[in-house]
Amino acid sequence: MEVREELFDLSEEYESMLNQGIRLSGESMSFFMEGRLQLLQKRTRGTGPVSTILDFGCGLGFASQRLRQIFPAAEITGADTSRKALEAARQKNGGPGIRFVTVDDLGNSPENFDLCHVNGVFHHILPAERPEALGLIHRVLRPGGTLALFENNPWNFGARMVMARIPFDRDAQMLSPLLTAASLRQSGFRVLQTDSLFFFPRFLKGLRFSEPFLGWTRLGAQYLVLAAKS
Repeated sequence: MEVREELFDLSEEYESMLNQGIRLSGESMSFFMEGRLQLLQKRTRGTGPVSTILDFGCGLGFASQRLRQIFPAAEITGADTSRKALEAARQKNGGPGIRFVTVDDLGNSPENFDLCHVNGVFHHILPAERPEALGLIHRVLRPGGTLALFENNPWNFGARMVMARIPFDRDAQMLSPLLTAASLRQSGFRVLQTDSLFFFPRFLKGLRFSEPFLGWTRLGAQYLVLAAKS
C-alpha cells in the first residue's frame, strides 16, 4: 500500500506549502483543523466510549496532539508511512498518551481502536490501493468502532483552487462524497452521516452562522463521512 510515501518527508516545508494554498481562504491551518475536530467531537457524542484513537496519516502530528486535548482520557496513536514525518511528529507533538508508529507497524498491531480519524489522506492514495487502506482501518477498529474520514471536496471550486496552489496536492486524485461513501460500504463499513463544512472564506465570515444548516448540500470545501465498523 503506497500511502504518501515521500510527501511528508517535507517536514517544515509541508507547513509552508500548505499555508501557501489555504491563504486563499484568509484562514490558517489551525482554523481548519479546529473546525474539523469540533465537528468530529459533536458527531461522536453518543457513539460509545472513546479510549483509543487512531490518527491515520498523521503527518507531523498536529491533529494527534489536538485529539488528545479533546479526548483527554484517550490514548492516541498517530500512523504514517513517512519515518521523517514521524520523527518530526514526536519532536513537535509528542507527549503523554500519544505515540507515533509507521503504517507497517500498525498492520501488526493487535489493538482495537474505538475511533479512527483520517484527514486529507485518501486523495494521495492511488485508487487501486484505497481498498487496502480501508481494509487495514476496518481491521484495527473494534466492532462498532467509528471512522471519521475527512476529504477535500471536488465539487467545491475553492477547494480545487487551494489544492492547485499546493505543490504536493496538484497531482492528487480527489474523491467525491458519493464515491467515498460507496468505498466505505464496499469495505464493510456502515455509513452513518455525511457533512459538508467550510463554505465561506474569511471575507464572508459574517455568513458562517449558516454553515451548520448547509452541511446536507455536500458543497463545502471539505466533507466528513462518518461510518461504523459493522
